Amino acid sequence: MRIALAQIRSSDEPTANLALVEEYTRQAVDAGASLVLFPEATMCRFGVPLAPIAEPFDGPWASGVRAIAQRAGVVVVAGMFVPADHGRVTNTLIATGPGVDARYDKIHLYDAFGFTESKTVAPGTEPCLITVDGVTVGLTLCYDIRFPELYVELAERGAEVITAHASWGTGPGKLDQWTLLARARAIDTSSVVAAVGQAYPGDELAKLGPTGVGGSVVASALGEVVASAGADPQLLVCDVDLDAARKARATVAVMDNRSAFAHVGKAESRA
Repeated sequence: MRIALAQIRSSDEPTANLALVEEYTRQAVDAGASLVLFPEATMCRFGVPLAPIAEPFDGPWASGVRAIAQRAGVVVVAGMFVPADHGRVTNTLIATGPGVDARYDKIHLYDAFGFTESKTVAPGTEPCLITVDGVTVGLTLCYDIRFPELYVELAERGAEVITAHASWGTGPGKLDQWTLLARARAIDTSSVVAAVGQAYPGDELAKLGPTGVGGSVVASALGEVVASAGADPQLLVCDVDLDAARKARATVAVMDNRSAFAHVGKAESRA
């Protein structure tokens, strides 16, 4: 399975960002990818009011992504914003392409490092999986990556590849945390983790919020770095070795050997 991580630098203009989706999807197809991953906030960068930008999930921007994916014959996953209650939005992934039309709303909101995402964003409640070339793929967004239980849940539901789409904030140690967390979530679940982020936008825009640091990375099921990007815009193309991932899952066996209390606690929380 060949995947492409489109580390773009979104602007505050959705139409221009849709053009980037088309451009990078075309490059990914030329490189033989069947799954093309774009960052969180592909539709519009952070640092501007999101409610005026947000569109329905069947609105013009999402329809544009669907059309690009259908013309290209690949599955595209990209971040957008959808109107929600009380003037808020959902921080959403659209996953679309042949046989796929899915939506994931970010569950864990970024109320951390002095940023309060929950003021303007309504949380999602349900994990999301899609199937690409017969492979089950789980979807996550940015701050989700700090919560291993979501990744374990996706793996328990059959995900062999888990994607993370981010617009990561800058600061001391933040880039190292991003890549370390991607590798850790791969080890937690014996899954391949493909983590795509916004490219670094420069010092001035970086002051406005979590607008990207680059550092997109693909981690093997053993936490090895298979492919990685720098700070600038880049299309990162990578072949995913699913046989190796399945061997790791059988050998390390963390998904089989999880103790009963983890399952009991989950059941009690749902009661």
